Amino acid sequence: MPGLYTIRIRGRLGDTALSAFPSMKSELKSGETVLTGFLEDRSALFGVLAQIEALDLELIELREVSAKSPDSPNLAPRTP
Repeated sequence: MPGLYTIRIRGRLGDTALSAFPSMKSELKSGETVLTGFLEDRSALFGVLAQIEALDLELIELREVSAKSPDSPNLAPRTP
């Protein structure tokens, strides 16, 4: 099932590094790069994690924000 994810990476990513994550929106917050985007399945998630590792980036946090589809108007975080 697709899900909306946020991924925090230490430091500022340049354009070249950001090009490895074309389906994700990037934002700089307190010296960290926050990537946000929908990932279609577990394979897509592991692909993004593999890119982070291949680029030798420091992963700080990975969080699933929502398991709803990208067309859904409600993007509120899931409650346990």
